[in-house]
Amino acid sequence: MANIQIRKYRDDDDEAAKEIFTLGMSEHVPSSFMHLLKQPPTQMVLMCVFCALMTSSKSFLLPILAVTLLLAGARQLVVYMFNKYIDTSLRKDLSIINETYLKQKDSCFWVAEVDGRVVGTVACLPNETTPGCLELKRMSVRRSHRGMGIAKALCRTVADFTRDRGYAAVVLYTSVVQTDAQKLYEHMGYEKIRQFVVPEFVAKITNFSLFEYRLDLQRDGKRD
Repeated sequence: MANIQIRKYRDDDDEAAKEIFTLGMSEHVPSSFMHLLKQPPTQMVLMCVFCALMTSSKSFLLPILAVTLLLAGARQLVVYMFNKYIDTSLRKDLSIINETYLKQKDSCFWVAEVDGRVVGTVACLPNETTPGCLELKRMSVRRSHRGMGIAKALCRTVADFTRDRGYAAVVLYTSVVQTDAQKLYEHMGYEKIRQFVVPEFVAKITNFSLFEYRLDLQRDGKRD
């Protein structure tokens, strides 16, 4: 059995924390691309282009080539969306983890360490829109160390921290394509309370939505 330790972030964890976040977010590109392909507007555009070129060219080659190029462009759009989010995060809170999470009131950043290697991260801070709640952020575990209970341990760490400071609940946001994360949070007692489309233009045209989850500590007691 691996020796799992959850501890507060140190400065020498910086590179590992950023790598875990970047790799974790990049994993969602394929599922996000499939999400885009399932949208009716996407299917309509592909069908219209194929039929129009098929009718005008009387050949299969041109419409197939055009649809292939459209699919390649759509995938690059998804890659762009994720790369933009990753770059923005690395420039903002993940560039100053100490200042954002460790030096602010009721905030913290933890890492999960297995045999001396950092394999997971999680953080929390006061939610900007919901008074009395802390927000769970930056939850990620290396693919090689999933299924070991690390993510559950990180969730419990945030819940205990939140309860100890007298807050009523933990809230978090996860995307429509992060199905494993949704299952984890629901297993840990979180309830899905809202779904909304990300306001950025690319997210709107791809119907990329987020779910808001909430864990009420006062009501659930030690259930988490």
